[in-house]
Amino acid sequence: MKIQFNTDKTINGDERQQQYYTSLLTEELKNYQSHITRIEVHLSDENGKKEGVGDILCLLDARLEGRQPMAVSHQDDTVELAVSGALEKLKNALETILG
Repeated sequence: MKIQFNTDKTINGDERQQQYYTSLLTEELKNYQSHITRIEVHLSDENGKKEGVGDILCLLDARLEGRQPMAVSHQDDTVELAVSGALEKLKNALETILG
């Protein structure tokens, strides 16, 4: 399972942060690893540099072996909450599709 990160110019996407989220995704999705070929993580701040509530968007695009790609998203106040929310939605969707 390959994990690719994409961030906009307002989100810090340094290597340390990418390693943390890569290990989180790998651990949380270990039951589905044999079905997932790639996950793309898209992080963006919907308000740019302006302050706002629930303005961090995490989109997880999962490529499944032999199936159509699927995408889930979650908006929240911080990157951590947005990624966690999107990850929970992805796990629920994978459980529904793969059982």
